[in-house]
Amino acid sequence: MNDQRHTDANEQQGDGVMDISLRPKRLEDFVGQEEIKANLKVFIEAARQRGEVLDHVLLHGPPGLGKTTLSQILAAEMGLEIRLTSGPAFTNAAELIALLSEQVDRRAIFIDEIHRLGKVIEEHLYPAMEDWRVELIIDKGPNARHFNLQLEPFTLIGATTRAGLITPAMRSRFGIVCHLDFYPAADLATIVTRSAGLMGIEIAPDGALEIARRSRGTPRAANRLLRRVRDYAQVDGKSTIDREAADDGLTRLGVDHLGLEPLDRRYLRLIIEHFGGGPVGVQNMSVSLGEETDTLEDVVEPYLIQSGLLKRTSRGREATTGAWTHLGLEPPLAGEEGQSLLP
Repeated sequence: MNDQRHTDANEQQGDGVMDISLRPKRLEDFVGQEEIKANLKVFIEAARQRGEVLDHVLLHGPPGLGKTTLSQILAAEMGLEIRLTSGPAFTNAAELIALLSEQVDRRAIFIDEIHRLGKVIEEHLYPAMEDWRVELIIDKGPNARHFNLQLEPFTLIGATTRAGLITPAMRSRFGIVCHLDFYPAADLATIVTRSAGLMGIEIAPDGALEIARRSRGTPRAANRLLRRVRDYAQVDGKSTIDREAADDGLTRLGVDHLGLEPLDRRYLRLIIEHFGGGPVGVQNMSVSLGEETDTLEDVVEPYLIQSGLLKRTSRGREATTGAWTHLGLEPPLAGEEGQSLLP
């Protein structure tokens, strides 16, 4: 396929060459998500013993937890060639059929943001997932001709941050469903130490743990913060990143001790100072902050909720008492919620 939106793994440029080089290549090197790894090892070994491709896999959870990395590991463990694409990349069913009908033996297809596949495209995917076939329609109207094109068996790996937006019909066709959760600081410290070694950075255990604690529970954030802390330490003439160097770099980046960044604090301060702590709708928050609702719902809110600073209710978003305290504000007395602090 000439369209560069659908690529082989070794051509994928998503997060840059550095991020790709930091990704583990084997399941045993993948840190964290222990229950998921244990189950996947069983499913992989069972498929190997039967001489079959791995059943279709759905990976869901917040961004930055390693869904793409895990998909590449699964393909490698099964000895499958992998093709990487995303839901929005498909503009019509012909593009999907072209990808599925490539003459490649034993392969995996990774579709990121699979919840954004169009309905028509999704319906073409169902028989491919179940029966290894797609229906090809040539011409229109009374002259239309229908052909069933037989496919080589493949493993579809779907990834999404919005599992609730996947249709029941699509979800039911995945034999393996895995929810990736935020990482504890200890696992992230292991990831930071491993990444530092690959990047040739000297890092002390307390420095790795400090970065881990402020990485929002995600390996992607941990590796990003490690690179920036390295820059500050290098320019300041520090050969080793210890806790002091990590704290200095993270503070200069605007990352506080809970891992909140400027946008997170702006979000909480807006709810509290403009909307009296809530409830307020996400559309209002989006307009007031000048950010897309998807950014707020997928990037900002999950970690704030996990940290106990935000509640999603049927009436809208509400800041918790912990959010007021974290920003150095006096929580409202009972009955005072919802009153703007602005004159």
